[in-house]
Amino acid sequence: MHEVQIQAGREVLSGNLHIPGGAGALVLFAHGSGSSRHSPRNQFVAHTLNNARLATLLFDLLAQEEEALDLRTREHRFNIGLLAERLVHGTRWAKQQEETRDLRIGYFGSSTGGAAALVAAAKIPQDVGAVVSRGGRPDLAGDTLPKVQAATLLIVGGNDDIVIELNEQARDQMRCKVKLEIVPAATHLFEEAGALEKVAQLASDWFVNHIGAKSTP
Repeated sequence: MHEVQIQAGREVLSGNLHIPGGAGALVLFAHGSGSSRHSPRNQFVAHTLNNARLATLLFDLLAQEEEALDLRTREHRFNIGLLAERLVHGTRWAKQQEETRDLRIGYFGSSTGGAAALVAAAKIPQDVGAVVSRGGRPDLAGDTLPKVQAATLLIVGGNDDIVIELNEQARDQMRCKVKLEIVPAATHLFEEAGALEKVAQLASDWFVNHIGAKSTP
């Protein structure tokens, strides 16, 4: 794994890129409200994906100054358009790097990052083949939902009642391949024993099936 710097308009975003041997696809992470590339939950999921020979890019969707402002005002975390734009910048960056330009692309979004992932996927459908949302708010993607073409997996905790309903409403507006997977007895952050492991395995299987990982020669 190595640190990278991603130019996103006037801002420079920091990221961690890990490319396991034989990787055929790259998953970009869109973290949720008030989180960053250091999110232990996303790092856990990324490790599981790496074990399945999927490359991962965890990067901060907000620059340091924006993040500091958001911690005080929360004004950026629900700015889905801005977060999606940063994800598009990250994708274009990956397409320009020699080591990642030939990899198929997927997005893993959590919380508001789930909506950002769907909006970004709809903006560049030719580049994004799969999206997984963990405890996400796909409803915040609004009018973009019917435009998403990437195969989408929505994962929600069984005890996260309101978010289940919001995900069901979003699913019903989507026209692409979409599946809602409910993890029994899990709450919003999947902190229960075995819950995050289940999320990581579901995500790994979805990405392998839809954007693929190269088989060992």
